[in-house]
Amino acid sequence: MTEAKTSLKRTLTGKVVSDKREKTVTVLIERRVKHELYGKIVGKSSKYHAHDEKGEYKLGDIIEITESRPISKTKNWVATRLVQKAAAV
Repeated sequence: MTEAKTSLKRTLTGKVVSDKREKTVTVLIERRVKHELYGKIVGKSSKYHAHDEKGEYKLGDIIEITESRPISKTKNWVATRLVQKAAAV
């Protein structure tokens, strides 16, 4: 049997908020969750450092990141694909 293997790695989609560092982008992931006690929908956000080998992702781009082995002290994610290019100002 030849079946396509499904990846066990998590993928997230978010906006690039910083591209100042070499080979690294900071990605803001925003999600909406229900508050445990009050039941209100609240916005939660997290920032992840993702490895960008070629430096192709710029500020404002919406990209997909995938979990990987630790690359540095803070980098455990790799930028995999561009979802939407940033709007030109």
